[in-house]
Amino acid sequence: MGGNPRRGGLPDGPHTAGARSGAGPCPTTTPRAVGIVWGLLVLNTLGSAGAETVIPLPRSLIQMVTMGALAAAFALALALNPRLRIRPSAFVLLLTLLLVPSVLSSLHLESGFGALFRCARLALFVSTLWLLTRWWDGGLTFVRHHIRMYFAVLGSVAAGAVVSPGAAMPELYGGRLVGALWPLTPPQIGQYAAVIIGLAVLLVLSGHTDRVSAAVVIVPSLVLLLLTHTRTATLGLLIGLALAIGSLVLTSAAARRFFTWAALCAAAAGVGFASALREWFLRGQSQENLSSLTGRAKVWDALLAAPRTTSEKVFGVGLGDKSFGGLPIDNSWLAVYHEQGWIGIALVATALVVLGGVALLRPPSPARACAIFLISYCAIASYTEAGLGDASPYLLHLAVAASLLAAPPAAAPPLSAPEVSRRRFPRWAGEGR
Repeated sequence: MGGNPRRGGLPDGPHTAGARSGAGPCPTTTPRAVGIVWGLLVLNTLGSAGAETVIPLPRSLIQMVTMGALAAAFALALALNPRLRIRPSAFVLLLTLLLVPSVLSSLHLESGFGALFRCARLALFVSTLWLLTRWWDGGLTFVRHHIRMYFAVLGSVAAGAVVSPGAAMPELYGGRLVGALWPLTPPQIGQYAAVIIGLAVLLVLSGHTDRVSAAVVIVPSLVLLLLTHTRTATLGLLIGLALAIGSLVLTSAAARRFFTWAALCAAAAGVGFASALREWFLRGQSQENLSSLTGRAKVWDALLAAPRTTSEKVFGVGLGDKSFGGLPIDNSWLAVYHEQGWIGIALVATALVVLGGVALLRPPSPARACAIFLISYCAIASYTEAGLGDASPYLLHLAVAASLLAAPPAAAPPLSAPEVSRRRFPRWAGEGR
């Protein structure tokens, strides 16, 4: 996806300047190194827990790599933006406020010293996003960075499946696809695949990339998504795309055609492949196991029934590993309630509402459609996946949405003749020469 902005390349045009008045002229281009910063943030949020890899990787080594990636991302972002020129962002501001209950609850050390470490990580993550807001201008630049980076991650998954099919689809995960080179779980792989499929579809429908480039991303990603048997990612992709394409229907003939054909194909598949789709959806599970959301409901009930002090209800127990009683919580809202309390839930909900409200108020455009897709996907996935209250891929998805909804910077007024003279000949300016 490179070259012409309507054929897969980065969109040209002015980019974001600093938010503060007098911060300086708008940068005419986004530095290529910004993409490196984004890739380092992606690497940091991959996590360190997952399936066994072909070459065993100590968890301490993985954590060192991911934390080193975050430190490098912050340092590089600071080098690119040394004057700390930032743009106002309600989303990043709310993430900054989320640090307050996180730190206050973590100081009690109920979750151990690791809670303070996670607070420091979240602070560095948010600080890096603040530095990157300088280049948030409502364009598709960060969408392309997002697709490239997660496509590279999926490339490592595909390579692992080729090198060791047995390790890539172990019996421990019911034959579902996992990361054999880097420890990635099926839900993670499904999430990455679904997000870049949706974004690639929207780019090709709006004419911002060609069909060949889109197919290179969509086809292999769809295969990996199907191999993960991830229901949440699949539903998030379908519902998110429906909402996003629906926002383009009135202004895009390509979107109307795609929407019509997709509806017809879905109806045909529902009739002709109903049994196969049902078997894939159930993944060999019983109806009882499915109704309890693969055991998640039991953890949720236990979490809600656990006694809590007023302080724990308001601020939470501190940032942890998103688990309760040794079992994963797998729900963003309950995880935030457990770790950051009601204040955390209020801030996260406000962030989603603000992003969704701004997206609805924007006129139809490809950027708005991509933002709607990302926001709706994260909202749907929040029911069975944790991550909205800490540094995670979900916050990166929402950060891309925030960059898409940022108002384009005002064009700098043309310079007057004396100003041009002063810039060209600073020593003699005002001397009458």
